[in-house]
Amino acid sequence: PPSAPADPTAPPPRALGPPPLGSVGAAPRAEGRPSAACPEQEECSVSADTVLAPLRAALDACRATVQKQVCNDIGRRLTVLEDAWAQGKLSAPVRKRMSLLVQELQQQHWDAADEIHRSLMVDHVNEVSQWMVGVKRLIAETRALPTGE
Repeated sequence: PPSAPADPTAPPPRALGPPPLGSVGAAPRAEGRPSAACPEQEECSVSADTVLAPLRAALDACRATVQKQVCNDIGRRLTVLEDAWAQGKLSAPVRKRMSLLVQELQQQHWDAADEIHRSLMVDHVNEVSQWMVGVKRLIAETRALPTGE
């Protein structure tokens, strides 16, 4: 009898299952919701203009120093990007990374912009190959501009 009361007090702490069950239960709920799968939902729905306006502005800044033929080629490729975006042909990761690339470009973080360009070429080559060459050239030409813009 004296050992019986001690045994019931020991097992309950070991039998406390709810905390593990609670954490296990939280993960499937998060996975089950599509919105949770893309926590950066706002950035996933980046507008084409948010990306294209700064790219076109960068192109305009280059026109004074870069050959007309090169600028025209970049412009054509930006139009291909714009069309693909408008037709919904770009996945959310590509749109999000292009938004990040443009932010780096605007802050003159050339290496970071270049790195995002490379990762897009590696991870999404079929999606970006037709227009990314123009973006790469635009990064290079913008980088080479005289710093007194």
